[in-house]
Amino acid sequence: MSELDNYAYELPRELIAQQPLPKRSDARLMVVDRRLGTIMHSHVRDVGEFLTPKDRIVFNDTRVVPARLLGSRQRTGGRWEGLFLREDEHGHWWILGKTRGKLAAGETIQITNSQKQEDVILHLVARLPDGGWLARPETSEPALQALHRVGHVPLPRYIQAPRNEKKDQERYQTVFARTPGAVAAPTAGLHFTKDLLRQLEQGGIRHHFVTLHVGLDTFRPVKAARLEEHQMHSEWCELAEEAAHGLRECKAEHGRVVAVGTTVMRVLETAASRGEIRAWQGATDLFIRPGFTFRAVDSLLTNFHLPRTTLLVLVRTFGGDELIQKAYQEAIRQRYRFFSYGDAMLIL
Repeated sequence: MSELDNYAYELPRELIAQQPLPKRSDARLMVVDRRLGTIMHSHVRDVGEFLTPKDRIVFNDTRVVPARLLGSRQRTGGRWEGLFLREDEHGHWWILGKTRGKLAAGETIQITNSQKQEDVILHLVARLPDGGWLARPETSEPALQALHRVGHVPLPRYIQAPRNEKKDQERYQTVFARTPGAVAAPTAGLHFTKDLLRQLEQGGIRHHFVTLHVGLDTFRPVKAARLEEHQMHSEWCELAEEAAHGLRECKAEHGRVVAVGTTVMRVLETAASRGEIRAWQGATDLFIRPGFTFRAVDSLLTNFHLPRTTLLVLVRTFGGDELIQKAYQEAIRQRYRFFSYGDAMLIL
């Protein structure tokens, strides 16, 4: 039995949320109190009842880019589906691709746009160590500009419901998204509406933003036999000085720093790695696992995560292994909705 088997659990397929709720903040909220060892049931719209004016809530303002690509192999005509990951300093695209047969360096992929017309051509340059591809696009325009013409909303594969591009563009994006770069949504933030943000502010609960551009590796299952052997890929993140100052103030006043999502947790704990929350900009490959010392975050609001992932390891490390396992079992019994479009948990 490997160490990762401890992070496996059985989930009824019907509990994987396929559609977002009509109103974001109507999602259920499981409230887990680590001090008391208790589990309560509420809704995200009532999250302010569990916070005080001394607390500061922190969101990730990354914006999901239309990273899903559709096209065909020019050599065979076979269908191809891919995911844009990032553009490097040489203008190359780092992508994942799926097709029948085996791709080879030197092949070309014809990408079609939202009107199903032939558009950008990608030349596969080299296979990347993680199984993706380095590709050279036949265009001089910035990747983000091209993606807004040829890309689609990158919904996770476990969402099998029929796609509605216009609806997905609105719902698979937080209401405060402003910094483009993510290929997956910071899903805990999807529950918040502008009205709920105003309601929290009126209750004296201030908020700050960080940025972490969510990459696919955040969600990939851990395949190493031991957690310490898993290699986290780095993601770009930023904590501005104004926000860092506000969070230091919060700590000084004995308030709680409430991270909305595991991405926010990773930014703040990276920024506090030397003991105090300081402004930070750069890459983080922080993997929060048992034995980690938390210096920044006091409470975490997060969705329910896939088994055998670094996200589940993080949540169980923060919330307490036995208590969070119990909370997941309770969520299944109570028919909570899981994963990206699902319900949430607040760990106090």
